[in-house]
Amino acid sequence: MSVRMPTNFGRSSAQESALDLLGHEILAEKAAALGRAGRRVEESLAELRESGEGEHRNRLLKEAAAAVHAYFIQRELCGLRKHDAVIREYDIPRAVLVRLGAS
Repeated sequence: MSVRMPTNFGRSSAQESALDLLGHEILAEKAAALGRAGRRVEESLAELRESGEGEHRNRLLKEAAAAVHAYFIQRELCGLRKHDAVIREYDIPRAVLVRLGAS
């Protein structure tokens, strides 16, 4: 990723422009981290659904709960507080939500 210096760097608002540039970089990284966390949720839930009822189910439940928990935290860091729509969209099983303390 390249960073372009602000065009008005020598002016009085140069400091504001630099902070604005940094703010955009932070927002971009938050969005990328949210996307990565979402992919981990999708992968862990797919693996859980494919497993059926086996010996590895408890381990997969634990992994899925950890991925969902990390995703919820990342969403909250981005200012997204309500998770109801995400729970429906990803079709997060109740067994995973119970491990998070939700019911």
